[in-house]
Amino acid sequence: MSLSVDLFFSFRSPYSYLALSKTMKLVADYDLTINLRPVYPLAVRVPDFFKKTNPQFARYVVLDASRVAKHENIPFRFPRPDPIVQDMATLEVASEQPYIHRLTRLGAMAQLEGRSLVFVDAIARVLWDGSVNGWNQGDHLARAAAQAGFDLLAMDAAVSADPDRYEQVIAANESDHAAAGHWGVPTFVFDKEPFFGQDRIDLLVWRMQSKGLARRA
Repeated sequence: MSLSVDLFFSFRSPYSYLALSKTMKLVADYDLTINLRPVYPLAVRVPDFFKKTNPQFARYVVLDASRVAKHENIPFRFPRPDPIVQDMATLEVASEQPYIHRLTRLGAMAQLEGRSLVFVDAIARVLWDGSVNGWNQGDHLARAAAQAGFDLLAMDAAVSADPDRYEQVIAANESDHAAAGHWGVPTFVFDKEPFFGQDRIDLLVWRMQSKGLARRA
């Protein structure tokens, strides 16, 4: 019996990126569909989040994400530029967010096509694996998209022609994310039960195995 999992994902979250390798292996190894559903990061959903949280939060994430990547042997570096336009000295989040709006809407478009996991996996690596400076320039994203079977130029044109359509998809994702019982990313939701964090994938597999998860032939 094929099982299905929703994965709520943000392009700015290092842990969302770090979850992708294991997630891709899951769908390769098991009779399983993972519906990746992009959401905006907390900096957009809750603009004053970083001002209200403990000032050590961001420093710890930098430390921890880097060591998780080393432990898992995942190529990793924080994106250049940051997908969120934010003054890290004052923590002020800019009102205009061209990078994260574009990325998230593109992810929503791929979601509507039923191919968001493979699209996001390709694009996120350009941002996070440390091989590219200026991921937003040149043809870096276009080449990654093409390798995953997408025409980025056509996607950008479609999103620009009707951005509200994709904003509605993102809003629905964020609503279902909250209804599932969590606010952070990555959050996997199986059978209405949330599993938050790339370090909960083994627990997710254990739960799915109790519900009949089978390996692919």
